[in-house]
Amino acid sequence: MLILGRDDILKVFSIRDAIEADKKAFMLHTKGKTKMPLRINIDNDKRDGQLMFMPAYVGGELNMGGVKIVSCFTGNAQKGLPVIPATMAVVDGDTGVVSAIIDGTTLTQLRTAAISGAAAELLSNPDSSVGALFGTGGQAPSQLEALMTVRELKELRVYDALEGRAAAFAEKYQPLADRFGTRLKAAATPKEAVSGADLITTVTTSRKAVFDAEDIKAGCHVTGVGSYTPEMCEIPEGLLARAARIFVDNREAVLAEAGDFIMPMKRGLFSPDRIDGELGELLLGEAAGRASRDDITVMKTVGFAALDVVAAAELVKRAKEAGAGTEINL
Repeated sequence: MLILGRDDILKVFSIRDAIEADKKAFMLHTKGKTKMPLRINIDNDKRDGQLMFMPAYVGGELNMGGVKIVSCFTGNAQKGLPVIPATMAVVDGDTGVVSAIIDGTTLTQLRTAAISGAAAELLSNPDSSVGALFGTGGQAPSQLEALMTVRELKELRVYDALEGRAAAFAEKYQPLADRFGTRLKAAATPKEAVSGADLITTVTTSRKAVFDAEDIKAGCHVTGVGSYTPEMCEIPEGLLARAARIFVDNREAVLAEAGDFIMPMKRGLFSPDRIDGELGELLLGEAAGRASRDDITVMKTVGFAALDVVAAAELVKRAKEAGAGTEINL
């Protein structure tokens, strides 16, 4: 059994690698090669944390299964622990043997950021130069890198509802942004963050929209990442009404889990038929993407387990080729 920790992963697996792995997973899902139940979410007794179990099998040439155990405990930030800790077990499709255990926290950060990167690459205007990032938690650095990987951003604004966090984040990660020629700027308000922005990623645990729809310019692309329960919401209802094209990573999962869509649906303000397609359908040419420079496009992701399995498979392959990680016998 191969054990891969954070350092092992980062040595052999880049954001670009994760983006390509996610694209592969999206297409396999659309082709019907994946089997996975909806994510199992369990609140702890105090309701200050959530345990999640994400199993999947991906057939075809991959022939691999896996399960990711992931949690969300916002109080972990004060304890010096990841807010979203996770562990991934990879299962061989021929033998049913667990062939690898992977630091799922790092895997989640990379494959989730890669969703945003893939969506921005597919849906935003190619000459997008100004970005905005909402949230500065554990996901934020990878999300930042993903946006800069797919678009040549001159400026990327960072906003966080907690005072001082955006400025601290911008200062800490400016050296990373310098590698891409991007200037990070802490935004004092949501309006300052999104006004004139070409692409926006939200990765928060908010239960209400994090910006106003009227502040979004024509031609902007928005990816909503953080809302993954019916009670959470980052994207304003008005933006869904303005959007020319709306995409999701997984229809079934989004309509069951994403408060961004569930809340307006309950009020009769949004219908599932407004969803133009999944990213896999877009990649396979089964759905049309942006038609005009002025189109506002929206992508909503809640994540699904096949993304982890495909990313883990590619990661294990690269690690073995590089001799990374530790082999153990149980």
